[in-house]
Amino acid sequence: MSEIVKFTIDGVEVTGQAGQTILQAANEAGIYIPRLCAQKDLTPHGSCRVCTVMVNGRPQAACIQPVADSAVVENETPEIKELRKNLVEMLFVESNHYCMFCEKSGNCELQAMAYRLGILAPRHPYFFPNRAVDATHPDILIDHNRCILCGRCVRASKELDHKNVFQFVGRGAHKRVAVNSSNGLGKTEAAVTDRMVRICPVGAIIKKRVGYAIPVGRRLYDTQPIGSDIEARRTAGK
Repeated sequence: MSEIVKFTIDGVEVTGQAGQTILQAANEAGIYIPRLCAQKDLTPHGSCRVCTVMVNGRPQAACIQPVADSAVVENETPEIKELRKNLVEMLFVESNHYCMFCEKSGNCELQAMAYRLGILAPRHPYFFPNRAVDATHPDILIDHNRCILCGRCVRASKELDHKNVFQFVGRGAHKRVAVNSSNGLGKTEAAVTDRMVRICPVGAIIKKRVGYAIPVGRRLYDTQPIGSDIEARRTAGK
């Protein structure tokens, strides 16, 4: 039987199990910790740092930090909120995101995160990088302009689809997601039914011929902010 671990998040006592991460325990307790690279079916990555919390006074990524007995976790302080805003704003300016024209609008986790954090426009200058679009696959399109390097597609292709279609290449500002074919995605084993197609949090990987199929008002984040599903668990448990 797993060891029970008790700690607090913003003064609320949370019960977790040894081996869980803070993010996993918070999810079960109905406490939403913002995240972009984390996804429940994937190995924790800790790359986006949007899930940063203070643990006993030190910043930690909640998606990879294990729970610890009597730990004091801060999730909603002004300092943490400002850190997250800066991280999300930088993701917007480092890529080319045109929300009004993007078919992922309303279903995009980056866009929804910006709304939740109160971001209406970035405070930093835009980079406007020149990035490629890969339309070589008959059913899938990759728009690198919208990629936030969360690594979900890399992990999903390897861990869920067992194909290893994607990998990171380059370093620093030149880092990007590449496919395992010099002739583009169309010459890989990628299929439209793969999990990696559905797991992208933004509009970087999209299915062809289904754009804008969901009308405004019925999209994922049109009526409820991101994280509402997790917070509903806490309300239901009262």
